Amino acid sequence: MRCVLTINGGSSSIRFAVYEAGETLRRLLAGKIDRIGLRGTKFVLDEPSGKLPGVPAGGHRAAVDFLLDWLEAQPIFASIKAVGHRVVHGMKHSEPKRVTLKLLAELRRITPYDPDHLPGEIRLSEALGRRHSKLPQVACFDTAFHRTMPRIARLLPIPRRYGAKGVERYGFHGLSYAYLMEELQRLDPAHARGHVILAHLGNGASLAAVRDGQSIDTSMGFTPASGLMMSTRCGDLDPGLVYYLARSERMSAAGFQKMVNHESGLLGVSAISSDLRDLCAREASDVRAAEAVALFCYQVKKWIGSFAAALGGLDALVFSAGIGENSPSIRSRICQGLGFLGVELDERRNADNAPVISTDASAVSVRVIRTDEELMIARSVIRLLKLG
Repeated sequence: MRCVLTINGGSSSIRFAVYEAGETLRRLLAGKIDRIGLRGTKFVLDEPSGKLPGVPAGGHRAAVDFLLDWLEAQPIFASIKAVGHRVVHGMKHSEPKRVTLKLLAELRRITPYDPDHLPGEIRLSEALGRRHSKLPQVACFDTAFHRTMPRIARLLPIPRRYGAKGVERYGFHGLSYAYLMEELQRLDPAHARGHVILAHLGNGASLAAVRDGQSIDTSMGFTPASGLMMSTRCGDLDPGLVYYLARSERMSAAGFQKMVNHESGLLGVSAISSDLRDLCAREASDVRAAEAVALFCYQVKKWIGSFAAALGGLDALVFSAGIGENSPSIRSRICQGLGFLGVELDERRNADNAPVISTDASAVSVRVIRTDEELMIARSVIRLLKLG
């Protein structure tokens, strides 16, 4: 048996899964370490069997060592032939790449582009390399899907000298979008070749405009903090706010970075919670919760309208990720008023979380597709290393 290990390392969590390579990938094991560096760090399996050990204190480095120790003790580990990593930022890379010393040096160099994710992702690759030097590792970049964006969509309207240093719009959530397009191609090939808007709505949220199967624009830009408001990220802001807060609040660059990534979005507007489920439960009695929910839906609607214009039409709208897959009321609010684009929701199908939630007469097909970044990583590894 030949297996692939996938690792999806975030700033405060590490997800992992083991897939058996074959004509159809079969997931054999999956779980995560959550709340790394915070109180209540926990290790969970998607299908628990017996009591699991506790994660020792010590932050990300201790969590990495704990996870590798646990994986190595599992009988399945002997069957692992390759490891695939989600790497949030890949600069100009448009395809998965074998992890080499040269690639790791490049990722260390661009760490300032994504200080929240890249250090931990590099640490995971290095730790595996020290323990299992002959085990091939593959970096799967979240930015790669968007390298097809035309130059006009990548440019930032700032002095050109910064563009020469790599300051441009990159886009993220690319592994999710690549998976969604493969699924749409399987389910509805005609629409997959048309004008498509993908809405990855979770704790991190973004949208992508896809034409002829290729990304032409996306809401996130130079960093994952831009675009649509999210659970704790602000989305797009007036840049003059930086100078204002520096003068009026004596806010440092580090303080501003913390605010826009960890204290804004749904949490900032509501002053209650970053979880949309909590806010929906309280919006009838708390205006702050109601405004946060309304602002989120309003912004998603605006991005859909702008991307329909960029695409020159709309054939399919796909909702995905935690909110997009599981919240009929949010999907309904987002689609309300989009009839001029040809969007007509079937509220019964929507309430049932049906695969297609638009009416039969709708000019635009509206779908709900459950994303799977780990499966996309495994597919990428198998294609690159020809393990299938």
